[in-house]
Amino acid sequence: MTLADQLYNARIVSSVAATIISLACGTNYVYSAWAPQFADKLLLSATESNLIGLAGNLGMYSMGVPVGLFVDSKGPRPAVMVGAFLLGLGYFPLHQAYDAGHGSVPWMCFVSYLTGLGGCMAFAAAVKTSALNWPHHRGTATAFPLAAFGLSAFFFALIGSIFFPGSPSKFLMLLAYGTFGLTFAGFFFLRVLPPHSPYHAVPDAEPGLVDSRELHRTTSEEGKARAGRGHPSEPGMSSNTPETTNNTNMTQDASEQEVEATSIRDDPNPKGSPGAVENEEAASGNRDGADETSSLLSQSTLSSSLPGEVLVQSSVDMDRSHRVDIRGINLLKNLEFWQMFSIMGILSGIGLMTINNIGNDVTALWKHYDDSIDDKTLVLRQQLHVSILSIGSFSGRLLSGVGSDFLVKVMHASRVWCLVVASGIFSLAQICALNITNPHLLGFVSGFSGLGYGFLFGVFPSIVAESFGIHGLSQNWGFMTLSPVISSNIFNLFYGTVFDAHSVVGKDGVSSCADGLMCYWAAYVVTLGACGLGLVVTLWVIWHQRKTRLAESAGKNRAQE
Repeated sequence: MTLADQLYNARIVSSVAATIISLACGTNYVYSAWAPQFADKLLLSATESNLIGLAGNLGMYSMGVPVGLFVDSKGPRPAVMVGAFLLGLGYFPLHQAYDAGHGSVPWMCFVSYLTGLGGCMAFAAAVKTSALNWPHHRGTATAFPLAAFGLSAFFFALIGSIFFPGSPSKFLMLLAYGTFGLTFAGFFFLRVLPPHSPYHAVPDAEPGLVDSRELHRTTSEEGKARAGRGHPSEPGMSSNTPETTNNTNMTQDASEQEVEATSIRDDPNPKGSPGAVENEEAASGNRDGADETSSLLSQSTLSSSLPGEVLVQSSVDMDRSHRVDIRGINLLKNLEFWQMFSIMGILSGIGLMTINNIGNDVTALWKHYDDSIDDKTLVLRQQLHVSILSIGSFSGRLLSGVGSDFLVKVMHASRVWCLVVASGIFSLAQICALNITNPHLLGFVSGFSGLGYGFLFGVFPSIVAESFGIHGLSQNWGFMTLSPVISSNIFNLFYGTVFDAHSVVGKDGVSSCADGLMCYWAAYVVTLGACGLGLVVTLWVIWHQRKTRLAESAGKNRAQE
């Protein structure tokens, strides 16, 4: 097996590990499968139940910035290990509280927060690893862990319905052990692999690019010095692969040979002419600060690529995401960031309201439609809709990740068009929720909500990487995920207020609503209006991005002239 094959297989194994880890990180979205019964046993109102669910969302999104900084500086693996323990420590006390039949709401909010934080840490590490290991197919590579994250609720709901039907206690125990086990196992196979080769494949030069095909002399002293420096790498990058040794030896061998200055293309200036002298002087001036690969690449192209990456000049992924590095205070001063922040807040808040409350939707419609339905059947119906949501989210994440690569590389369009699709899908979900009274048709609400949510989160990390740079992706993504903290609190608490206003507390202390659709109708009126606002902001972003990119392109052309 060649070295390239070994490295390719190692990347595949790492991607599988990232996908398995992500499968354990999206369990906050299975909350609706056990929340109604949990609330009934602990005598919680809809608002208190929503607070516990919101705490999980808060853990997932509020700590995105420090988690991102941690992943960017220490590498992905430590974050995975910490995340594994937080997931187990979060779900197990909820399992104990259900068995005991009582518990403090603040305490349950805290442990729910831990489940979200654990998922956030492990998931950020999985996405960062996938983005670094497959630089030329980032949208597709990150789509798999993103899709697995969306499929997480379906995975656990399916196992729960098969092995523990109608038993929230055992289901919570499954979440405690299952999330810890999957994440802990994935830790041992998750690695950031070094670039394959220090040599770059370069297509024909395009107008506006410095011709980079000239070979220049490299002295053995320079080569030895550069070999000693090694290749810069990301934090946490694996350094014990066969390739690392091979690259070092290859560099040292190459440094012992002197390559005569020559040109691959025909030189219009004969040797000794003024033009040839100017070319030779320019080449000599560019030697400082270049490594062995500069015999095949110009300085301008090297500055826009990670060491060892194959340059794909036509790819937006390899151009802007490596050339731009906007983070920290500079990110907060950027108009495009606030545009993206607004879209994320509006659309994610809409999706999270249904994700956290689909169980209440199911309960309200079924009890109004058939008041003789038993609790076990109701639990299975709730798990069914959680599964539909999860499958929809999985499909949306996968389609938007792969589809966005198609948009960029084939259609030469912006990935942000995927967010327009997400806005349209969310609008369909809200219209269905406002009109469906037959619980057998409620799958349209959960299906469209999951699909829209998947489209949103499947493409957003790639948009953030291309807009603000890949090297600060984790921390920038952390800033971006602060917006769902705000919007989900607003939409979910509003839903809880509407639902409680139509609920009646029985003699046993259990709160229930028998008004069917009217239990939550007003909440979906508000989210439908928010969908329209999200669509308008998304179209504004597309217009603004196009205007900005054209201005950047014009500035480059003027600078080159």
